[in-house]
Amino acid sequence: MATRGKSINLFLMDGTATGRMKCTLSNWTGVAYKIPRTELDKCKEREDLSQSGVYFLFGVSEETGENVVYVGQAGARKNGEGILYRLQEHKRNPEKDYWTEAVVFTTSNNSFGPTEISYLENHFCVLATAANRYLVKNGNEPTIGNVTEEKESELEEFIDYAKIVMGTLGHKVFEPLVQIDNIDQRHDDVESKADDPVFVYERKTGTATGKRTAEGFVVLKGSAIAPKLQQSCPESARKLRDKYADSIDAGGILTTDVLFGSPSTAASFVAGSNMSGNIAWKTAEGLTPKDVETAELGAL
Repeated sequence: MATRGKSINLFLMDGTATGRMKCTLSNWTGVAYKIPRTELDKCKEREDLSQSGVYFLFGVSEETGENVVYVGQAGARKNGEGILYRLQEHKRNPEKDYWTEAVVFTTSNNSFGPTEISYLENHFCVLATAANRYLVKNGNEPTIGNVTEEKESELEEFIDYAKIVMGTLGHKVFEPLVQIDNIDQRHDDVESKADDPVFVYERKTGTATGKRTAEGFVVLKGSAIAPKLQQSCPESARKLRDKYADSIDAGGILTTDVLFGSPSTAASFVAGSNMSGNIAWKTAEGLTPKDVETAELGAL
């Protein structure tokens, strides 16, 4: 079934693209806020932020430069303090000084109870961990809670909308680098799509696979990476080898999908030497990334 378009209402609360944002979707009871850490005090009068909800703290690790996220929940308290109060607690906590902005999900009809927010917190945390774009700072996987099948269906629909909103607000925390339904048969699944071919880089010491995405070129998990860097290896590829050193196991196998800006950078990373992407990467039919791109342009 074809994916339908969505109408999103994005309100710049402070009149600037760097300030607070409120996001809603047609026919959705959810409400999302994107709040810079420095603007929390401006939210004191917002009644819906005293409700229950789920929140995300986004930042960057000072040690590694890696994007990080913490997923949490906040229940409404008897004194009317809910999500905003919890965010203010995190702001005062020196152990959580890494975050620079929060994204909050609540509802327009104040319909979240403890069971709902536990379910959402758990699923959001699982999705963020599986996507592997951010380092998830939660020490333990949140408790899922017990929900009826009717409530589960309702919450899963909420999650589907929340994923769209989160991406709209600038965080692809739920989006895997490669969209594949059956992760156990990833290469077969990719290759079976005529408009989304898998590319293979055959070398004497092993094989690497990759594919194009809207963000660049992804070298897929399980690819064989050359153990040594040659003198001709570009400086950019050398730096990427350092960055992703922990993603290459002792046998030289890539343990996670890695995104690159171009097929050539990806090929140089794999080979450890200066390589052209249009020489290295080929489909089962022998087409290079440039060949595929040219064919797409010709079909317009």
